[in-house]
Amino acid sequence: MRASAPIAAAFAFAAALALTACDDGGGGDSGTGDRGAGRGGAACRMDGVAVDAVASPAPAAGDTGTVSFTVTNRGAACTLDGLPAVTLTAGGTPVEVPADAAAPRQRLTLAEDTAVSFTVTYVRGEAGGGRGLAVRTARVALPGAADTRDFPWTYGDVSLKDGGDGVPDATVGPFQQAGD
Repeated sequence: MRASAPIAAAFAFAAALALTACDDGGGGDSGTGDRGAGRGGAACRMDGVAVDAVASPAPAAGDTGTVSFTVTNRGAACTLDGLPAVTLTAGGTPVEVPADAAAPRQRLTLAEDTAVSFTVTYVRGEAGGGRGLAVRTARVALPGAADTRDFPWTYGDVSLKDGGDGVPDATVGPFQQAGD
């Protein structure tokens, strides 16, 4: 019986070492819902990326238009875990653009000078028709980061969804690899 105590102690020590090896390096939950972002770099932040917007505006009320945003990392590797957030502001009132229901939630690591893009698709509203938002600004946020960047909206009013209680007839798509 005496020989089993040292064996049990050795087993307990080995188990403790094995559990310690599973540690993710501390960090824990950053409070942003981006648990474990440190494995591929911290969450990408607006102050570390360049963002360019290119539009294919809807020509008339009822037509569909797009605004594509390209995000290029300008620093150390960072992570995009989820979907971008876009808020449209009309008359001082911000309205969140819903994510495309088919958009996959994904985790991407951006190395320095790598780019991804995402697209906002919208239906143009009738100016002054009461069924649209006279949008002046689009505010973009990256997942896991609190900072934002504003872009002027010069693509006409955005239609409202039927029965949507002020929900814009627009969606935000997922990140896609940009470039070649």
